[in-house]
Amino acid sequence: MLHYRFCFLIFTFLNILCLESPAQNHAVSLTKVKELTQEACDYLDETNYEKSLKKSGIALQYAFDIKNDTLISRNYNIIGINFHDLGEINKAVFFYKKALFYAERSNIVSLRMMITSNLGNLYFFEKKMYSDGITYYKESLKFGRQQKYLKEVAITNLNIVWSYFKIGNYKEGLPYLQYINEHQNDLKGKANDIALNFLNGMYWASENQNDKANTYFVKAISYSKSKDEKPDLAYAHLEYSKFLSKIGKHKEAYNNLVIYNKITGELYSQEKLKKASIAGLNLELDEYKRQIEKIENEKTSQLQSLKKSRIIVILFILISFILLFLIVTLIKNIGLKKKHNLELLKAKEMAEEASVLKTQFISTISHELRTPLYGVVGITNMLLEEHKELSQSEHLSALKFSARYLLSLVNDILQINKIEENKVVLESLTFNISDEITVIKNSLSFLSQKNNNKINVEIDHAIPEYLIGDKLRLAQILMNLVSNALKFTKDGEVEIRVKLERIEGKFYYLGFLIKDNGVGIAAVDQNKIFEKFVQVGRKEEDYQGTGLGLSIVKRLLGLFGSSITLESDLGAGTSFSFSIPFEHDPLKTKKIIENIEVDLTSSDIYKILIVEDNLINQLVTKKIIEKNNFICKVVDDGFAALSILEKEEFDLILMDINMPLMNGFETTKRIRQLGIKTPVVALTAFDKDEITDEAVSSGMNDIIVKPFEPVKLFKILNYLINESKNAG
Repeated sequence: MLHYRFCFLIFTFLNILCLESPAQNHAVSLTKVKELTQEACDYLDETNYEKSLKKSGIALQYAFDIKNDTLISRNYNIIGINFHDLGEINKAVFFYKKALFYAERSNIVSLRMMITSNLGNLYFFEKKMYSDGITYYKESLKFGRQQKYLKEVAITNLNIVWSYFKIGNYKEGLPYLQYINEHQNDLKGKANDIALNFLNGMYWASENQNDKANTYFVKAISYSKSKDEKPDLAYAHLEYSKFLSKIGKHKEAYNNLVIYNKITGELYSQEKLKKASIAGLNLELDEYKRQIEKIENEKTSQLQSLKKSRIIVILFILISFILLFLIVTLIKNIGLKKKHNLELLKAKEMAEEASVLKTQFISTISHELRTPLYGVVGITNMLLEEHKELSQSEHLSALKFSARYLLSLVNDILQINKIEENKVVLESLTFNISDEITVIKNSLSFLSQKNNNKINVEIDHAIPEYLIGDKLRLAQILMNLVSNALKFTKDGEVEIRVKLERIEGKFYYLGFLIKDNGVGIAAVDQNKIFEKFVQVGRKEEDYQGTGLGLSIVKRLLGLFGSSITLESDLGAGTSFSFSIPFEHDPLKTKKIIENIEVDLTSSDIYKILIVEDNLINQLVTKKIIEKNNFICKVVDDGFAALSILEKEEFDLILMDINMPLMNGFETTKRIRQLGIKTPVVALTAFDKDEITDEAVSSGMNDIIVKPFEPVKLFKILNYLINESKNAG
């Protein structure tokens, strides 16, 4: 907002009025009040809120003593501006309206102009009550025209222009802008010139006259960063940043936004705000004291009219003690509340910082583990495929199992972190419950054979063929429970039972039972097993695992609105049961299936560009691509990718994210700036949820997380290439 302080606006004029006030017999006190008021104003201009509030508080008390409405109004206005700057909006409104009341009593038009302008800023910019804000501005403009304050009228016009432009109403704001452009000399200040230039820039930007707009914005930000110009210079950088972003100059937009944040940070330091809030509290208490004094005076008047009745005197004393007690209690409560709030705020900040650090640590560790795991799994698969004689090698099988086990551990840690931060959203996918359980059974065949166990499946025939829900989360739940049962059972059986419990509209409630006849869980341990990193039953035998599986199960079921029930006896086995509702809607199922069907029958040979800095990952990805009869080229970094794309055309680009010199996001942005529309797929070890927003904004078409299943890769490749060719 533009110049709502106006501390020197009419100070000389007010001095004359104050000398002519009824308090002429208090010359010394009047001079002192004026000096204190000026000091409060000076400190406000320096954004020294603590000293400004203290000085204006003392001046206000003296102004009340000498009953000078003009100085009372002026100091209330200064206090209101302090709270306005500090973001205490309700307090600012209170003091502004107090100031306006006494300004009307003193009938000082210029003072009313200043206060109504401040209220206009507050209602428009802070309370977002746009019509009220503009009404106050126009009221202020009316007062200014009466007295012919050319500079103040120009500044108020400037505020009205910004108000209309802020809500995108350039048509209503244009006449006021034209007035200021014609009376630019009336502004008399570099800060106001800054504002006028960036407002002109905003107008021409709205008219898509980008060259004119840019000229005005550049002129606005070219002023020196002196103390008085900093607030308006900050807003100039902010509006220029928005304009640059609109015309696609994102780097320059970002640089201007950084300057804006730096300037505003210098203007409002946390230490000033903290000290000022204490001084502001004292002012509030002074206001309460004045109210109490008013009550006491009224009581005194009543006592005199009733000839100082002894009973009334006693009542007055009692009331005074009660009021005093209330004030002391209020002060103590406010002090305790502030201390408690500061402690809570500090604890909250520490918790948030710890949460961010934890998330960053988990993200970094998972990326650094997935990258080499991609190479291990990929090269192991290559050896098994290219050398069939090694397919029975126990060493290679153990290597592949260990790599996949480590990958499972990384995924478990990421999963539990996502759930705790409420980043998991259930999806709606169509699936066949029998097929899903068959896949789970086959996936765990190695584990069942290891302990010589059998997996028995029993599915209720009343369950529809196709259901709609988050089949991936369901699979995670079942995989964790069944693998857990297989680990703690030897030479036994694990049962998976699914039955239809009830139907409510389109929702079918399925009851799941996972039962084994293994070692069982002691009653004392049954409340612990769903906690993170807790494992029970480890005595003579070492059961592999992190203790995260059942914790993930409990949290995932919470997302479904369900809970899990456990029954177990030592030596007799364990059973877990839960219920989940899934939707059954044949028409919706048909639409979902149609949307995900991909034609993989094409015999075309496509040309793929791989952008990857890790040599092992280059080898693995290239082998996977070429095995499917695709032509493949590999480059080491983003600059090499841009160079080869200027000479050759490709059907699709596989882009690593974490590369030296220039990362995958920036490389993709530059590719799109060159007008190249070739599909780009991020091939990364980062978790998908962490990079989705940035990937989409940079121009990427999809994301594949390493390690991946080749079938999934080729589905995405075929779909994006065909979609690109059809669009072309």
